[in-house]
Amino acid sequence: MGRRITTLAAALALAVSVGAAGQARAQDAEEPADDLAAIAAEAAPAPDPGVGQVTNLPLPRYVSLKTSEGNARRGPGLTHRIDWVFTRAGMPLRVTAEYEHWRRVEDFEGAGGWVHYALLSGARTAMVVAEMADLHEDPASGSTVTVHAQRGVVVRLLECMRDWCRVSADGNRGWVIKTALWGVDPDEILQ
Repeated sequence: MGRRITTLAAALALAVSVGAAGQARAQDAEEPADDLAAIAAEAAPAPDPGVGQVTNLPLPRYVSLKTSEGNARRGPGLTHRIDWVFTRAGMPLRVTAEYEHWRRVEDFEGAGGWVHYALLSGARTAMVVAEMADLHEDPASGSTVTVHAQRGVVVRLLECMRDWCRVSADGNRGWVIKTALWGVDPDEILQ
């Protein structure tokens, strides 16, 4: 009595470059205008580098793209040039900085820029980065494999333990080894 194992294939291109490769990124901070501003900056307590100054949420952290298209700009504002266009709803992104309504994000390859917060969702997703990831019935390498997911497949994170994550993709659910995914930290636990 054999079980049928299906394979999930990667969808469309992950990100389309619309800028020139290798160009410098915009600076996040400006020089103080005068000596008084420099003294005030030195006297102010340094912000916690592990916490966003706008949201007080941890940095870096993972989010997902809410829409099927999101412009990543060189700097935090509509006047800045678009360097990348993310074209896949649900794509996992890592937030590395915050400025007002803007979040600096990067994808699994490190490409990105500043994206308006309205384009981002707190829903946790991950991308399969292994050539092929097996979804198991239980969080154990010896358990039955129900689905194979190819590199580039985006899955929704349902739960993560120390070494395994329970995921959902195209109506299929299962446990996948955490090292096969990008979008969750190695020591992160999700419940």
